[in-house]
Amino acid sequence: MNNKRLEMCAEFVSGKGIVCDVGTDHAYLAIELIKSGKCSKVIASDINEKPLESAKKNVADAGLSDKIDLVLSDGLENINLDGVSDIVIAGMGGETIVHVLESADFVDIRLILQPMTKPEILRKWLCENGFYKLSEKAVEDGGKIYTVICADYESIEHESNMSELTEIESISGFFAYDDETGKKYCQQKAESLAKASESLRKSGRINEAVHYSALSRKLVEGIESKSSIREIYNFLDEKYPFSLQEQWDNSGLLVNSFSTCSGILLALDITNEVITEAIHKETDLIISHHPVIFHPLKKIDFMNPVYRLIQHNISAICMHTNLDIAEGGTNTTIVKKITEKFAVTSTAPLEDSGLGCIIEFASPHDIDELAHIFKEIFSIDRIRVSRYGKRIISRLAICSGSGGSLLNLADKKDCDALLTGDVKHDVWIDANNSYMTVFDCGHFHTENIVLWELRRVLEEKFPLLDIEIAESSADPCIYL
Repeated sequence: MNNKRLEMCAEFVSGKGIVCDVGTDHAYLAIELIKSGKCSKVIASDINEKPLESAKKNVADAGLSDKIDLVLSDGLENINLDGVSDIVIAGMGGETIVHVLESADFVDIRLILQPMTKPEILRKWLCENGFYKLSEKAVEDGGKIYTVICADYESIEHESNMSELTEIESISGFFAYDDETGKKYCQQKAESLAKASESLRKSGRINEAVHYSALSRKLVEGIESKSSIREIYNFLDEKYPFSLQEQWDNSGLLVNSFSTCSGILLALDITNEVITEAIHKETDLIISHHPVIFHPLKKIDFMNPVYRLIQHNISAICMHTNLDIAEGGTNTTIVKKITEKFAVTSTAPLEDSGLGCIIEFASPHDIDELAHIFKEIFSIDRIRVSRYGKRIISRLAICSGSGGSLLNLADKKDCDALLTGDVKHDVWIDANNSYMTVFDCGHFHTENIVLWELRRVLEEKFPLLDIEIAESSADPCIYL
């Protein structure tokens, strides 16, 4: 066959039944599997007729037309999987392979997959869909390194045993410790990430640059196995002093389940979904914006997030108003995003405590122009705006989260508008009566934006610690 990439695929074939070779092209793999005695029958498919014509000729020339069935099929659409023990998909992108697998219904079939691009998407999908028996080998062919993934389905009954890959795990793969080609593969990935980091830094995208640099270092040096939660807490206290929090707030180390952690999950709220993600990713510290304990707890049942944190030995650090007030925190992050889009002459605190900000634009801006940019900054489709406010804005007050109560203060400080979230009906009435413009960009969206800044700060200090923004940190509402 003289194709090391396909030879590695053949090496993983179980030999227990029929092999289905999806996207067979010239049927080289199918012919090799029969000739080597690895299996007695192969179903070889392709989405296009021309490759199948070439495959048909090669199969006939090899005298194997009775052992290799050729099928015109989009993925597995026209394939009868009865008796199939192995599915091989080689030479496609990781996203395409996922699409093929998502459209089929199978369980007890070995998957042998050779993605040409985006293997991290494929690895993550496999782990999230019950393929926990995973192995991987790298092979060098024609000056390039390819990876082949072998996946067997394994039923897991209890949620604590379920697994979900973190980003760095999905990038580094499932290579054995002694796979030297696998190490070379990871080294190349690390170099690619380092180059991307440098390009991002030059373009001013610092958060992404730091993240890619940290991923690159972890690929080369490995993930730090344990870090002190007290060290992490002290670092955060230096950056965003807990002493800044409002008197009514409850920020700090609220659940101290263990003295060390192996990874951090960042979220706006510690919901049951976030805790489940932490369990599946084997993360034992969650850092959130909203306190998981805010009001006094008179009882705790088994669905209470605090109960589940303690049950699974997960600690929780919560940074609420101290993160809003501190330099580099939530409101400062919003100001930074706005000043990247508009020229600004000055910024100042809105409250004496440091909560909120006031931006003085270098030139006035129409509310439609501002609303368009705010949608982009906060990744939202709609913004609520007061009906009778000013159309032209020169001075903008900002308060992340629920800052409607600061409307009168913003008015007294000669602001034309207030950007916040969770605006109540009476605040809209007051805004219209005083001809103040209010932009309601949502509680979740005006605060969730800080998680990327927080990840950057932590990755600069702890580059070898696995730090993730929770995929389950989502707007608690859907919009119909």
